[in-house]
Amino acid sequence: MYNKTKTAAPKMPLGLGRRKKASPLVENEEAEPIRAGLNVPGLGGLDGGRVSLGEGAAHEGLPPPPTSLRPRLIFHTQLAHGSPTGRIEGFSNVRELYAKIGEAFGIPPTEVMFCTLNTHKVDMDKLLGGQIGLEDFIFAHVKGQRKEVEVFKGEDALGLTITDNGAGYAFIKRIREGSIIHQIQVINVGDMIESINGQILIGCRHYEVAKMLKELPKGKTFVLKLVEPLKAFDMISQRSGSKSGSAQLGTGRGTLRLRSKGPATVEELPSAFEEKAIEKVDDLLESYMGIRDSELAATMVELGKDKKNPDEFAEALDETLGDFAFPDEFVFDVWGAIGDAKVGRV
Repeated sequence: MYNKTKTAAPKMPLGLGRRKKASPLVENEEAEPIRAGLNVPGLGGLDGGRVSLGEGAAHEGLPPPPTSLRPRLIFHTQLAHGSPTGRIEGFSNVRELYAKIGEAFGIPPTEVMFCTLNTHKVDMDKLLGGQIGLEDFIFAHVKGQRKEVEVFKGEDALGLTITDNGAGYAFIKRIREGSIIHQIQVINVGDMIESINGQILIGCRHYEVAKMLKELPKGKTFVLKLVEPLKAFDMISQRSGSKSGSAQLGTGRGTLRLRSKGPATVEELPSAFEEKAIEKVDDLLESYMGIRDSELAATMVELGKDKKNPDEFAEALDETLGDFAFPDEFVFDVWGAIGDAKVGRV
């Protein structure tokens, strides 16, 4: 059953248009860089690397190593609203991670909305993305109350930033302070957007949902169906979400990179240049497209850091991330942000 509310709403940045070469690379596994924290046993011998859940095996075409040769990584996890501690292992991507969490707690994997690292609160700076620090503690946020809200779009922008969990759910990453959405008390950071005007969004990417919200006609009322994460009694809802800022990826012991294709890999920590460039590109994604996705930003930095000019960079983006149809001005700004990070400009 949905609770119904009415109110009004503003505008939202989006820049899609231009390229059309489809060759999807990145499955967005939530947005922000991963941080470090709690000591998790069973991870010895993996210093200096990081584990990630991204897309595309490092060496395309090569078979994954035998299971017996892969490192055994054990993570501790709890349900964010409260539960005993479970132990999970043997996952290579976000969907497999959610399946393992489901097994540990006897719930369907589809009940998991997203995960945070080292905190049970809905903290957008601690979202689990494509990378997990080898000492990180995983908190799984599951579906709670459903809500139906009627919103009058009185301005072009709605004041929302959208992300997704890499497993088919798009949710609210940030609400801009002062926006009409910010004045709607029942809409919160962390709410999953289940449908817009009856159109089911399960399985949609963050940029598709952002585009749909952008294209809603001004001066009309639309209906959002939302699902909020189940909260513990001590959780205080964030209205606007955390501000973006640089955050250390993983710990001194490295991170695990989860992949939608191929096994998860332990990788070295990013350089200072890469961290700065990823942050700048993620800010541009929010400005142009209304999304935050540090894994997508990291992929763009990787594609651009060795290119000699913007044309080479644009060609690489088209070949690898053609589904996003990035506009020319966005590509040029990203190229400039990577260049600024190289020379240490703020």
